[in-house]
Amino acid sequence: QAQLVESGGDLVQPGGSLRLSCAASDVTFSLYRMSWYRQAPGKERELVASITDFGGSTEYSDSVKGRFTISRNNDLDMVYLQMNNLRPEDTAVYYCNAKFGELNYWGQGTPVTVSS
Repeated sequence: QAQLVESGGDLVQPGGSLRLSCAASDVTFSLYRMSWYRQAPGKERELVASITDFGGSTEYSDSVKGRFTISRNNDLDMVYLQMNNLRPEDTAVYYCNAKFGELNYWGQGTPVTVSS
């Protein structure tokens, strides 16, 4: 059973930056497609960014494209989300996800609040 632990969530002012981290354990990390999702209060969970197993391809939701960057380090079993120019509408709990075939794992989430 894989374990994913997110960190880095915080309160930040609009226009600020944060870097989220997700540490994976008990999993062959390099096999997994890694993604960040978020869920705002009263809304459904949505995909924010995704990166393929060896990082050759990334994708982003339209709402974060150009502001957020997903990356991974397969030597450290880590995935990151660099978030720049944050907006109040980015406020949500951010979740790390690992997917390989039918295997699908979630972290517990880290909260991000963008407010002045």
